[in-house]
Amino acid sequence: MNSKTKKLTTVAMLCAIAYVVMVVGRIPIVLFLKYDPKDVIITLGGLIWGPLTSFSVSVIVSVIEMLSVSETGILGCVMNIVSTCSFACTASFIYKKKHTLSGATMGLLSGSIAMVTVMLLWNYLITPLYMGYPREAVVKLLLPTFLPFNLLKAGLNASFTFLLYKPVISALRKSGYIATTNNANRNKPTGLILIAIAIIITCVLFILSMNELI
Repeated sequence: MNSKTKKLTTVAMLCAIAYVVMVVGRIPIVLFLKYDPKDVIITLGGLIWGPLTSFSVSVIVSVIEMLSVSETGILGCVMNIVSTCSFACTASFIYKKKHTLSGATMGLLSGSIAMVTVMLLWNYLITPLYMGYPREAVVKLLLPTFLPFNLLKAGLNASFTFLLYKPVISALRKSGYIATTNNANRNKPTGLILIAIAIIITCVLFILSMNELI
């Protein structure tokens, strides 16, 4: 399989997986806001193949989502692209420049900050247009609703991406999709793994409490 064919196959595979996890993994949080794990898949693609992959997959999946299951039309599609790219493209761009554990950590943290900041601005500007909310009502929701939701989303995205990156890249090396390197003997970042698990547990408990399940 030549590199161009492999690249197209990879993008198609990422799009299919991201779409499936978006459809089956949607979790209502508050109001019309839902979390789905497609950003994790898209970010993993960016960390492995670069930010352009994240951008391409984000656009394709968001358009398919708009045409199939979304009820928010073109504006919702644009919001999806902006949200995903602000996280995934930021993280993968930094990791591409600094291909180390610290680079990955910095990238995921920067992506989280970028997504939260950008989405607060876009929620203020765009949400009144496609949800029919008065802008004054949206302003009142920014800190008590949109900020916690985006922090939760960023925390889950970053933590799941961090935990899944090594197993996914190992599987891809075994299958021949990416070249094998001599990094197998690196020490596992146990502390960061425990932090990621703790963040996921905290976010899950928050989601359960918001849905009055605990």
